[in-house]
Amino acid sequence: MNHMIRVPRVRLIGPEDEQLGVVTSDEAKRMARDSGYDLVEISPTADPPVCRIMDYGKFKYEQKKKAQESKKKQHNFTVKEVRVRPKTGAHDIEVKIKRARTFLEAGDKVQLTVLFRGREVVHARIGMNILEDIAHELAEIAKVERAPRMEGKRMHMILTPIRRPAPPKKASAPPRKPMKKPAPQESAPQESAPQESASQEPTAETETPPPSE
Repeated sequence: MNHMIRVPRVRLIGPEDEQLGVVTSDEAKRMARDSGYDLVEISPTADPPVCRIMDYGKFKYEQKKKAQESKKKQHNFTVKEVRVRPKTGAHDIEVKIKRARTFLEAGDKVQLTVLFRGREVVHARIGMNILEDIAHELAEIAKVERAPRMEGKRMHMILTPIRRPAPPKKASAPPRKPMKKPAPQESAPQESAPQESASQEPTAETETPPPSE
């Protein structure tokens, strides 16, 4: 990058992915410096080497972000083993299926193993039937990653969990607005009947008697 590029000539790509042709290293460094970016060698084995003008800090940040997102999408499976025998009874098979289901629902792979002893190995078809029956019982949550196969006196089959898409979230209903109570109607003021004032009778004037002579 920048001063560490010591080849005499490079094929230069601009910051907008434009082809700028073959130029000297000094010219490429000057163009990168004038544009405020870095000169990064992206294909050192080409003839001449390919360099690009870019913001190296931003480039490294985007690369780191992409790596983190890619790591999040990866799921590191743990392989759990469930063992059975050709003579394992139906009840015990149910117990083994429940155990395998627990592992699968936790996101782990399950290796089903049938153990043969002595001359039991000549009855490999029995072990095959057991593994196929277990896979059928778990078909709604797992798929067969590796079909049954013999390895010595053991028969193996690997189941891997089915990753189902998350159900869509239900849209929540908008909150209901409280109903407005009607405003109480104001009753018209009642006019009180005018009170009749008591009629006053005119006072009779008393006549003053004439003075006596």
